[in-house]
Order: sequence, then structure tokens, then C-alpha cells
Amino acid sequence: MFPKLGLINVNPPIVSSSCPITLIGGVNPASGTLSEALSIAPLVVAADGGADHAFAAGQKLEAVIGDMDSISETAKGAFKDVLHPIAEQNSTDFDKALRHIDAPLVLGVGFSGARLDHELGSMTVLVRHPERRCVLIGEETIVLLCPPQITLKLPMESAVSLFPMAEVGCESEGLRWPTGGLRFAPDRQIGTLNKVEGEVSLRPDAPKMLLILPRGALGVTVQALLQDGERWPARVG
Repeated sequence: MFPKLGLINVNPPIVSSSCPITLIGGVNPASGTLSEALSIAPLVVAADGGADHAFAAGQKLEAVIGDMDSISETAKGAFKDVLHPIAEQNSTDFDKALRHIDAPLVLGVGFSGARLDHELGSMTVLVRHPERRCVLIGEETIVLLCPPQITLKLPMESAVSLFPMAEVGCESEGLRWPTGGLRFAPDRQIGTLNKVEGEVSLRPDAPKMLLILPRGALGVTVQALLQDGERWPARVG
């Protein structure tokens, strides 16, 4: 069993949905990326300046969440009825948005492809809110916090990368280089550049492992996440 992390998330949701939600960030997503996310999760939320990309794409928004320092006046006017400003400056707009969305899955677009520091910041948010299932979609890869257990049927020889955000173990099957018995940490053992040799099963022992897969694995990953109800509990604080 995975460790108990504490109480449930105390942030009251701004958006609640029984269906997956697309969350648009401040980097203009490629039209194909946004279209693919919308085909899975047609309800849309924007994180601050992501509202401008939603406006340009003609998208209706359930909410705009953030400190509102990046959104244009045009987008503010267009979405004035669904603006939810959060003034604190101790977290990113992605963090503010994710922690206030209650949904079985969030697909994040517009959070990669620009500044590396912003991408790294987004990855820390995935770990900070392990109870929120979220897949960040890039042009070539997807990244998510590996859940307590996930089984994926991926093409043989597909790339599978595991990157630890803190010390963590991860039992596995179906990988060319097995990970059982290893202790991963950012400054020691990492698990990038592995390959698929069968049905892949991953079981990390803590919510500290990022799973990075080819963009083409999005559909299989979403299906696996929605079929398996087991998720990490929220952190305390």
C-alpha cells in the first residue's frame, strides 16, 4: 500500500465536473494539441493568460482562474462572468487553477514549449497536488504524476521515462530495464530512456515519480487513468 499523505484537499472547487476538463495555460497551444484535448475533455478552464488563447480559438470557458496579471482586457471583457481572481503570489496560475478544479482528470495544454523554468514549475505542481489527476500535453510528449498503479498497452519499443522528483521506488513489468528494488532520486538514480517490451505496469511507492510518454500514448493513458479509480491522497499543507 502507498503511504497516507494526510487530509483531503481543503481548497473549495471553483469548477466541479464528472467529466475530464481541458485546462489552457499561457503558452499558445498548437491547434492540433488543443483539438485533441477537447476531443477528450470538451469542458474548458483557463489559467490566467490562457483565456486569451481560448478567446482566439472561440472557446467557451467554465472559469478563468489566476492572479489576472497576464490576461488581456479583451479576454477579461469576454469572460467577465467567469473570472475567479486569486491574488496570492506564492503559487503559479497553473497551481491556482489545478487545485480549484474537481474532475476525474485534467488535460493541460499551453504549459510547455516556451520557458524551461515555467515547464519545471508546472511539473512541481503535479507533485504538489497528487490527488488531482492531470496530464500535461506537449508537442512530442505527455507528462503526468504516476498514480499508485497504472497498466498501459503501448507499442513495442516505445519510450517510457520515469523521473523522480524526490526519493521513490517503483515496481514495474514490461520494461526493457526493470525498476524493481531501485531507489530513485533526482541526484542519483533516474529512469529515463527505458523501452516497452510488453504490457507495462508501474507501481510507485510514493507520489513522487513523473511518467513521461510519447504524445501518441495520450489516448491509452487517459483510458487507463479513467478506468482505475485508485489515486493518491492529498498532501497536508
